[in-house]
Amino acid sequence: MPLDHDAQTLLEMVRAANRPAFETVGAAEARLLYMAGRKVLAPEPLPVAETRDLTMPGPGGPISLRLYRSSSWGVLPVLVFFHGGGWVVGDIATHDTVCRHLANRAECAVVSVDYRLAPEHKFPAAVDDAFAATKWVAENAAALCVDPGRLAVGGDSAGGNLAAVVCLLARDAGAPRIAHQLLIYPATDASMRHESVSRFAEGYVLTRSTMSWFYQQYLPTPDDTGDWRVSPLAAPDLSSLPPAYVMTAGYDPLCDEGDEYAARLRATGVAVEHRRFPDQIHGFVTNGKIIRAAEGALNKAAGALKQALQ
Repeated sequence: MPLDHDAQTLLEMVRAANRPAFETVGAAEARLLYMAGRKVLAPEPLPVAETRDLTMPGPGGPISLRLYRSSSWGVLPVLVFFHGGGWVVGDIATHDTVCRHLANRAECAVVSVDYRLAPEHKFPAAVDDAFAATKWVAENAAALCVDPGRLAVGGDSAGGNLAAVVCLLARDAGAPRIAHQLLIYPATDASMRHESVSRFAEGYVLTRSTMSWFYQQYLPTPDDTGDWRVSPLAAPDLSSLPPAYVMTAGYDPLCDEGDEYAARLRATGVAVEHRRFPDQIHGFVTNGKIIRAAEGALNKAAGALKQALQ
């Protein structure tokens, strides 16, 4: 399928801006560039009934959270959300519009997690924070006015990776109980062996060289690529995991590994809804100011989330 017209427009904007590649400027400058891009590409934030900034004790120090509620009263189902950005860039603010959208359309609460970033905090810091935050939300459900029996995890790209890994950790630990996993073009294989990594190595926002740089920042050693907490596709057993909604994009270096993860989940008996957007690029759901299809894609994801948490 041809590339979506709006996605093509975005790519032309990126080329015209002549923004330096993240790997050429270092983590601190890359974060500023990423935030600047959000101001241009993210849609206006939707109003929600309530937002509240929180802090929880984490394994490496306090973790900042942001709670979004679609309703200011009643006990709501809850999504614990992990932002994308290659474990290096991004934060609560960069994914504010996505969290608001999901809260409203899924009629739930969303807790967005400001996990520690690399290279200052290498693997497994982000994983430890993500799992700790999920447990904290379940254990503090009454204070948050959310239902621990209707708890989901989700995220985009690196955040989708963290959500998938949290589900594996929770299964093996026996808690917390996770009812659903929302994986938006997740990174599932750090070996970068899939054909789509080569097919879309350049020219589609996320490049192979940037992916390599992200992993170099995130991982203490190259051998860590084989750890299933980095590459959930390498996990020997994907059975008994929560039902999943897996979104992939056809012009994305990560599309093949996301497709394979969805297929492997289904093969082990996990209920999977796999939505492939064949004409889209990596990151499209956060770029709704330019890519009009982002709203519909998020609505589909929110609809699956709402149904799973009823």
